[in-house]
Amino acid sequence: MKKQFYTHLVEIESIIVELDKMDLSEEEKMHLASLVDSSLHHTILDAILSELSEDDKKIFLRHVHEDDHQKIWQFLNEKTNNIEEKIKKAADDLKIELHKDIKRAKQEKG
Repeated sequence: MKKQFYTHLVEIESIIVELDKMDLSEEEKMHLASLVDSSLHHTILDAILSELSEDDKKIFLRHVHEDDHQKIWQFLNEKTNNIEEKIKKAADDLKIELHKDIKRAKQEKG
């Protein structure tokens, strides 16, 4: 998975460990891990964009597209309050839902 600007704030290892415990092919595990990564990315972007004005959204997305982590954080710290905490909360909420989904899938299969 690509290192994102928020990687130092968020871990998905607990989800990957649960996927590894499931009776899935390597291809299926990789696909699900990729979906988890994509869901996390979109959830975090949504949390950040909801904090920005229309003009600031464009600037932020340009920085993300350029993959300049330093510019991203400098910009976010200037334009938002407690953004790291909001990113962590959004990620944690998603992880809770994913753990519930995995548990449900295991129960249905078992």
